[in-house]
Amino acid sequence: MTATTETAASDATAAAPPWQPLPGATPPRKPLAARAAAELVGTAALVAIVVGSGIQATELTDDVALQLLANSTSTVLGLGVLIVLLGPVSGAHFNPAVSLAEWWTARRGGAGVTLRELAVYVPAQITGAIAGAILADAMFGQPLMKWSTHDRSAGNLLLGEVVATAGLILLIFGLARTDRLRFAPVAVASYIGAAYWFTSSTSFANPAVTIGRAFTDTFAGIAPSSVAAFIGMQLIGVVVGLALVALIFMDAKHDKGAEGSSAG
Repeated sequence: MTATTETAASDATAAAPPWQPLPGATPPRKPLAARAAAELVGTAALVAIVVGSGIQATELTDDVALQLLANSTSTVLGLGVLIVLLGPVSGAHFNPAVSLAEWWTARRGGAGVTLRELAVYVPAQITGAIAGAILADAMFGQPLMKWSTHDRSAGNLLLGEVVATAGLILLIFGLARTDRLRFAPVAVASYIGAAYWFTSSTSFANPAVTIGRAFTDTFAGIAPSSVAAFIGMQLIGVVVGLALVALIFMDAKHDKGAEGSSAG
């Protein structure tokens, strides 16, 4: 190595930052305050999109099918954008069900949030959801913080919430197990859009969003009396979804262990 080359190399080393992650490596985690802010803002924006587009749709047409189409389309586009924007900060949960499932997988040795992080994420998500509903009502000149009168307590709707939430958990954690989380913005948004139509409940699949939507007496609202049952079914959906992930994406070593046991 010549003196000139050595000097150039020395200059390049001095100019380089003290640490850089390897290509493809997981970036360092953001401060918890930043992640909580991302969850609050993201959940608020999501609920504002859901509620606001519902109000706009009902003002433009009396056709319920067109109202749902407008509401679901807006949600798909908005959710995809929010995941792309805030996913690198907090993981873009915007959903206590997802955060709870992540904590459970972390508790069992997988990647996910800690109990302390869970205790910060969930209040941030709920606060954001309520704020988003109030913001949407304010933008469209609706009464602020008016309890919804949309009763959603029928048994078929509750079953729809189990299905919607289980499918969402299966999708997210299935992508994680197969190292394809890069497709999450499109996949999750597409699933929610589809679930608007194939589930009887129009796929709330989110305890925080459910609480937030109780604060608006508009197209997307849910009566406070229906909230507890919806959240209960969503939590059941989390259990079902995680069970399906464990079954479908079973590790090869577990599969071999089972074969060895049966052979013995």
